[in-house]
Amino acid sequence: MSQLSYLLVDGHSVMHAWPELRRDQRSASRRHLAQLALMQRLRTYQDMSGKQVVLVFDGTHTQRNEQREPGGLQVIYAEATTTADAILERLANRYAREHPMQVASADGMVRETILACGADWISPEMLKSLCEDAEKQVQEWIGKRPR
Repeated sequence: MSQLSYLLVDGHSVMHAWPELRRDQRSASRRHLAQLALMQRLRTYQDMSGKQVVLVFDGTHTQRNEQREPGGLQVIYAEATTTADAILERLANRYAREHPMQVASADGMVRETILACGADWISPEMLKSLCEDAEKQVQEWIGKRPR
């Protein structure tokens, strides 16, 4: 059995970077739509890549909230006094030497910290390309299935 590898994603950073999510992200009443769209794309990537995806959002609540879909995404909402960046850096510091790990963020300081921890960094644009490739794989697989 191969070693489990991880993709950690800075949710707000990616939603700000992807034009198709940016508009909904900027509207408080539509932000959940951007989050749902990002989660769907990351589920497809996780299914096709075999990586465990951990999506981290800045929080507004008094305590950290974590949700894990059975066999699916792990979503972490930071508490109001902590940023998603801090959680990503802590996770990379704790686990990057034990498990292959990529972190997707547009933040340069996060990039420097996670690289120092032994994780790999990818930009939101690189993540988008990975998601698009996974979506194409799904479409090809569906197209090859007997009808």
